[in-house]
Amino acid sequence: MELDDDLCVNECTRCPALVESRSRIVNGGGPTDADLVFVGEAPGATEDELGEPFVGRSGTVLDDALRDAGLTRADVRITNCIRCRPPENRDPHVEELANCKGYLAEELDRLDPELVVTLGKVPSEHLLDRSVAVTSEAGEVFDARVGGTAIRLLVSVHPAATLYDRSQEETFESTILRAAELAGVGESGGGQSRLGEY
Repeated sequence: MELDDDLCVNECTRCPALVESRSRIVNGGGPTDADLVFVGEAPGATEDELGEPFVGRSGTVLDDALRDAGLTRADVRITNCIRCRPPENRDPHVEELANCKGYLAEELDRLDPELVVTLGKVPSEHLLDRSVAVTSEAGEVFDARVGGTAIRLLVSVHPAATLYDRSQEETFESTILRAAELAGVGESGGGQSRLGEY
């Protein structure tokens, strides 16, 4: 199955446990020409309910960091490694990540962003295909390949980390600022976020 013109998966039954636990497929949100793409792990309960990625408490933290970087959600694309909520918010299994990787690869290929930011350990390890020490590698840029697509990838701690460990706030916020600079968007880049003001 392929993504439609809006980069959405409308039907998928590859992961029986996820089909059973989800109420809907949660596709990425944001412009289909975004220069900056954030990739999380999987939808949580609020995301599953509302059908959008990062709309719970973690989404509020992300929105605040975007605002501090001179961006809004309308300037970036936010998606996940998998598009269905795992039962009781467990980590996605290896085969579930593999089943959904083609969708993410196609989404990134069609978006052709300047920069991809991985939010947390699971997406960082999934896209870099290696073990990642997120807290020490946060803010670092790597070249990666997702499917046939070469991407520039910036590792970030997950926004939820700042809710449970206040010492992660500065790391997260500085990584989002760096992401905006590297992608050439936001206040420092004078890119997409300025267009909406005219």
